[in-house]
Amino acid sequence: MILQQAALEKLDHYFVPLAGRPERCVYFYRFTGVTPEVNAFIRKYYEAARQSGAVIDGRLPNPDPGQLAYFSEMMGMEFRLDQGFLSAQLGRWLPRMSPAQREAVGEAVLATLQELRQGGKNDNMLRNAYIKYMCWLYYKFEHIVNRLGAENLPKILYNGTVSGYELQLLTVLSRVGADIVLLEREGDGGYAKLDPASRWSRLYQVPGLAPFPAGFSLKQIQAGLDQERKRQRLLGPPPGVQACTNAWMKKPALTEVLTGVQARGRDERFFYNCFLAQYGVEETLTYSNDLFDFYRRLKSEGRRLCVASGRIEIPTPEEIGAIRRTSYASPEQLASGLSQNIQASDPELRRLMVRAFMELVLAEGEQASLSKLTNGAVYLLCWLRRYQKELFSGWKLPEVSVFILFGACATEHEARFLRFLARLPVDVLLLQPNLNAAGCLRDPGLLELRCEHSLAMDRFPTEQGQARVSTAAYQAERDLDSIMYQDSGMYRDRQYAKAERVNLQTTYEEIAILWDQELKYRPSFQVLGDTVTLPVLLEKVCGVRYGETAQYWQEIKKLLTPDTLLIPRVPWIQPRDANPIKTCAPQFLQNGRLLRNKIKAHKLYQYGILRGEMQDYLLDKLQQLLDQRLIAGTYQNGTEYTVIAVALNLSRELLRRIQRFDFTKKNPKLVVINTTEEILSLEDSILFAFLNLVGFDILFFVPTGYQCVERYFQHPFAGEQQIGEYLYDLVPPDFSTLQGRGRNPIRKLFERSR
Repeated sequence: MILQQAALEKLDHYFVPLAGRPERCVYFYRFTGVTPEVNAFIRKYYEAARQSGAVIDGRLPNPDPGQLAYFSEMMGMEFRLDQGFLSAQLGRWLPRMSPAQREAVGEAVLATLQELRQGGKNDNMLRNAYIKYMCWLYYKFEHIVNRLGAENLPKILYNGTVSGYELQLLTVLSRVGADIVLLEREGDGGYAKLDPASRWSRLYQVPGLAPFPAGFSLKQIQAGLDQERKRQRLLGPPPGVQACTNAWMKKPALTEVLTGVQARGRDERFFYNCFLAQYGVEETLTYSNDLFDFYRRLKSEGRRLCVASGRIEIPTPEEIGAIRRTSYASPEQLASGLSQNIQASDPELRRLMVRAFMELVLAEGEQASLSKLTNGAVYLLCWLRRYQKELFSGWKLPEVSVFILFGACATEHEARFLRFLARLPVDVLLLQPNLNAAGCLRDPGLLELRCEHSLAMDRFPTEQGQARVSTAAYQAERDLDSIMYQDSGMYRDRQYAKAERVNLQTTYEEIAILWDQELKYRPSFQVLGDTVTLPVLLEKVCGVRYGETAQYWQEIKKLLTPDTLLIPRVPWIQPRDANPIKTCAPQFLQNGRLLRNKIKAHKLYQYGILRGEMQDYLLDKLQQLLDQRLIAGTYQNGTEYTVIAVALNLSRELLRRIQRFDFTKKNPKLVVINTTEEILSLEDSILFAFLNLVGFDILFFVPTGYQCVERYFQHPFAGEQQIGEYLYDLVPPDFSTLQGRGRNPIRKLFERSR
């Protein structure tokens, strides 16, 4: 019986038994590109073809002389274009086929050869085709011919550009009951020459198809499947229960979390949890009280509840040190080795934790380096240990705890931990009332709720005194703020807490124009998300214009605005100057990362009086200075500890300027004058590099033109302006008593002409 091809509705219909298909059809499709869905299908189809079909990677080889001789000896060279002859020959050559299969294959071969004759092929060509078909059936497809047309159809996967004879035989096999997939990595052009009307197969077309990647091969697919099986063996048998996440919810709403675990479902194969992120708020006036009521109801029901406000604090050195680890050669070794740190009183809970941990680590191991993978896995284990008692003390099925991160999920470490908890019997909630905050939580199982209103709120209210209700007038003011200060070019006082500086390249004449301008009016100022780009000045001015010292001092005096700190000589900081941070600086750095909690908790930490966001901003810039290694000797001879000591010991004058620094207004400034042969000390260099990153304008006036700035920098630091002849042994005047010289004569001339 000849089977007809049919159009696919879904790729998975390839795996439906024959009786379940419309009109008992077969599928014969060719693919010229991939999507994620097609990739998954090809992997599954390859496995099916390998187990119960045939995989052809490249062309089928032509029968060799030995194969042809064997065929001639066994079958003779007689050939007739006749159904009875073909069926009889197939019975002798392929005895495992049933009579019905022989009849079907003979009929299909006859139909194909007749089509060739109609196309102009002579008897000799038809004989050659017949012999080639018979050899290929015997040497390549003999193991599947007895399953042609069975309920579970054999699968044939062809990877490459098919030839005419190959296509003819594949058509025969398709007609008698085999599913076929052609992977055309070079496109459909070669096939179109053989079958311009697509009579023998169909081209798979869906939106989003992309060409096969350059490295695509069946060997690559096999390696991926082997890796997957290896990882499944590593993971071991699955736990006795699995997560049913969000599917039990009657509606997409935060209040569904209040549903008792018994009311969520009773199938003992599952625990019923939720993974939910709510961005924004529904009612700004009542949100705080609604949250407290939500918290109180969860507590009254005896739910284990853990809340992290603002962020999940990074692991302490003590927490990191408690994780047992060694060196690992592969992600599999790493996942298996580190999972030994996971302990739980309930064996089933431990199996869930270990499997969730290993799945996340192995999934990320395909792209991340081993060092980065280790770092992320250690964070995961530290946080699990930190919160395990609160979430799982005395845990028994079907109990489900609650973990709330209030604020933005700002780091990949936090996102990984939330995804980890969502695989355990925990309701995982990300509540981010401020729509302007950026987040990085992404997961296919995450339910995202988006509300239209935004509310700036720092802490989750866990006590009655923390709950606050906004007045209508207060909220109206906030709403007006969002209208006035959202993409309008106007900004609230200290609206932004993050910034990145960019050094402007200017002419000398532009310095005086830009110096006292607000940052928002300077070139390259912009706001992207919650971060401001600060265009700052950083220039070394060499020489004296026309050798006129009086005019030179006048030009400097004009730069001494209320935001400007004058440094009349260098070095400003001597190595022998007292700095209490020097002795404890080594305690503040581990593996190139600042230990921020330890810094802030130290008794010598001086910046605790600053705004909280400004403290974080300064530590960000200190980390950036260390990472850039701009100061010579950083991470080579201990200079990194000097960098920390200088940056954490700023003078009161500098701290006051930093405290009032608003990123959209005027920035603090330094004018440094060096008329001598002295050079910047190492400490000076660190200070000026740090303040440049913070956003200060810095000008070095060096009338001698000497290389007094450059010594301790790995790369060029400041731009250089050559404005006139070099002068020596100048003595800076007392600028507070220096008298101005009146209006410029050119300006006077223009004023008279008006």
